[in-house]
Amino acid sequence: MREENLYRLFNPRSVAVVGASNKPDRVGYALIKNIIDAGFKGKVYPVNQKRSRVIGLKAYPSVSSLPEMTDLVLIATPAETVPEILKQCGKAKAGGVIITSSGFKESGIKGKQLDRQLRQIVQKYPIRVVGPNCLGFIRPSMDLNASFASQNPSPGKIAFISQSGALGAAILDWAIRQKIGFSYFISIGEMIDVDFADLIDYLGNDSTVSSILLYMESLTNSRRFLSAARAFASSKPIIVLKAGISPEGAQAALSHTGNLAGDDTVFDAAFQRAGILRVDRLDELFNCANALAVEKMPEGNRLAIVTNAGGAAVIAADTLVERGGCLAKLSASTVKELKKALPSACRCKNPIDLLGDANEVRYREAVHCCLKDHNVDGILVILTPQAMTNPVKIAKNITALPNEQQKTFLAVWMGGDKVSAGIRVLQSRGIPVFSFPEQAVETFIHMYSYYANLKLLYQTPPNIPEEFSPDTLSARKLISRVITGKRFILAEYETKRVLANYGIPVPRGGLARNASEAVNLAKKIGYPVALKISAPAIVHKTEIGGVKLDLISSEAVQSGFLEVINNCRSCFPDTEIQGVLVEAMISKRYELLVGSKKDSLFGPVILFGMGGVAVEVFKDVNVGLPPLNMMLARRLIEGTKIYNLLRGYRGIKGVNLDSVAYLLYKFAYLVMDFPEIKEIDINPFAIDEIGGVVLDAEIVLDQAAIKVGTKPYDHLSISPYPKQYEKMVNLKGGQRVLLRAVKPEDEPLEKELFQTFSDETKRFRFFSIIKEMTHERLTRYTHIDYDREVAIVAEIENHEGKKLVGVGRLIADPYNKDAEFALVVGDPWQGQGLGSMLTDYLIKIARQRRIRKLYAYLLEDNQVMAYILRKRRFEFTREGEMFNVRLVL
Repeated sequence: MREENLYRLFNPRSVAVVGASNKPDRVGYALIKNIIDAGFKGKVYPVNQKRSRVIGLKAYPSVSSLPEMTDLVLIATPAETVPEILKQCGKAKAGGVIITSSGFKESGIKGKQLDRQLRQIVQKYPIRVVGPNCLGFIRPSMDLNASFASQNPSPGKIAFISQSGALGAAILDWAIRQKIGFSYFISIGEMIDVDFADLIDYLGNDSTVSSILLYMESLTNSRRFLSAARAFASSKPIIVLKAGISPEGAQAALSHTGNLAGDDTVFDAAFQRAGILRVDRLDELFNCANALAVEKMPEGNRLAIVTNAGGAAVIAADTLVERGGCLAKLSASTVKELKKALPSACRCKNPIDLLGDANEVRYREAVHCCLKDHNVDGILVILTPQAMTNPVKIAKNITALPNEQQKTFLAVWMGGDKVSAGIRVLQSRGIPVFSFPEQAVETFIHMYSYYANLKLLYQTPPNIPEEFSPDTLSARKLISRVITGKRFILAEYETKRVLANYGIPVPRGGLARNASEAVNLAKKIGYPVALKISAPAIVHKTEIGGVKLDLISSEAVQSGFLEVINNCRSCFPDTEIQGVLVEAMISKRYELLVGSKKDSLFGPVILFGMGGVAVEVFKDVNVGLPPLNMMLARRLIEGTKIYNLLRGYRGIKGVNLDSVAYLLYKFAYLVMDFPEIKEIDINPFAIDEIGGVVLDAEIVLDQAAIKVGTKPYDHLSISPYPKQYEKMVNLKGGQRVLLRAVKPEDEPLEKELFQTFSDETKRFRFFSIIKEMTHERLTRYTHIDYDREVAIVAEIENHEGKKLVGVGRLIADPYNKDAEFALVVGDPWQGQGLGSMLTDYLIKIARQRRIRKLYAYLLEDNQVMAYILRKRRFEFTREGEMFNVRLVL
């Protein structure tokens, strides 16, 4: 119902305006006048207690007195009146409500009380609410301006969502002047109900939308947002301008929306993980949207520049290199062709300078050569108006050229009115046009970054080097003992025991409670050794003389133990001292930082970079969100400067980067398994070509999470692999089969399974005979969001290794209410009961996830599957040569 009401909100057949007014200075006047003036073809109902007519229309005293159930209600009345009006809308079964009124969470204690009332009403009724404190929305294709913005944009394919109403109005004004069209223009305000995630899900399924643009100040539900963005980012570009990146900006966002803006580096990591493109300026936002809508994304960052003005080309080249791109190195054959086609005075290397007297022939020949060159990923054509320049002819000539390799094509036509006719030619033929070289180059780099990020996200990750089975139970017992002792910081030896339970290497050592134990431990470990005070309240041990290094004898250990204890007691006479940690001395070439902190919006984030005493100086740290696979872990490593040293530099051996990635993989599981952990700091993790080990580490617990309690994995922004779905079963022939959730690493196994399908099996599963299972399709099947989809694979293991023999899927809607069911079993394993087992298991999982209805589509001659589903009481409805089947759970 809530999904249906969101559709009614944005596709209304009737609109009511509560607070509609005849006074031009009132918001209620602007709302109803905009609806009428835009030419909305549905019914319009003014609601005003004191007037019988508003702007010539019959007015009604309340929502409950309206003659029909209204699809959309706009509220423009004082804040204190809004809860009662919203309640009337719920009782009247309105579809959606837009609250333009301000005075809620952003305005103090009274406003927060009103905000709570609104949220309670939203929970009680299935109405969808946009706002409060918003501008409204505009749908040009419906001739609907349900906002108090003063202008109507032209129809287009860009959907724009703004968290700020005032800024949204300014952007709308600017976009109209730039002749930018919109499919939707939505101001969402304080998001008591409809938020970014709802709108991404809705707009992602709308064929009139080619790209989704966001102006964001804050988030309220990071997990739903990332889930929605990941569902559509690969098919529809999502581009965000995030405000509040500085501490001052974050505070401004807080005062404006009542929500915390969050740590900007974490937002960066989250956007990247979801496949979202982030930009810094408004013009970049729309430039990228237009370019991504009409141009093929470049598969590399090599740009060829063709120009009639050397200065403009220099600016473009400088911007390109500064932004991480490179000038394409033209092939020898291309240079040869250019020299043959162009006057000798022209520059035939990149940038290609055609000189000020360039005509359409020179432009055509130069661009044609670049289009054929395999070293070129994109072409930027720059034109400045000269006395002999014909912008229209040049535009027509270059756009008529065949672009067989579908290279990215951008144009800069400088000169205002002098080149406007040429600009119209380029735009009519789908070429993005810019006023300045910097804008075009920035857009090219953004396009490449977007493509490269998606490609990396959907690569098939390698398998982990070995089986990973952490001793979670032992780690949990240790942390529980610390909590029972009313401590929230683990001592170093306790932290290292937790890390060791997750396969993270720690030094040989132990805790000594007296000097004699310390000497015995040192002898057992072997000299030299290090001594460290173990006292949970002492964080900076070195500064108070709590550390002794390179001890090479029993005498040194004995005296060192006493000295460490005395130093600590003199500085902290009342603190609890557990003993002294005795460890093997370790010295390695590189020191790394591996850490985690719990972000207020995104939950635990993972930090990796240069460690040791230089960590605060160089701040060479990259940030990522768990869960990690081996590919994502490698990406986290490669985003740091120290990566260049770790892989080997100037004859110095590199470290085993796979082992570092595996370390991060295991570390991510630790922070995922324990919502009680607030921070982990491993610094340094010493490493060289032989291996790595934790030298120092600390875990800080989250008192708030311990007090409230958290369900497993609820503290994460991205749902991890659901290990709870692993189950062993036996086929009729006795073959043992592991049922488990699919992983991105399963792509090769899924491809092998496809090769076992007969044409009939392919037709039953895909409704056509697919000849090849492409990487793109396999990505869709293996890189799934476990919050929205469950794919259970059946895995066997024999002398040839592991194989998949069947797959069953539940693909749910964004609210996990209804789910599509699909199933396939490889031909060699059919007839052994696997289809029935997968069906029963998926029905069980659907019930656990509180899905209310399963549905599937079935060819009428798929008799085996029809038998399985009828036996489980699916309802069948014939639709041509297919059955539409349903099961209410």
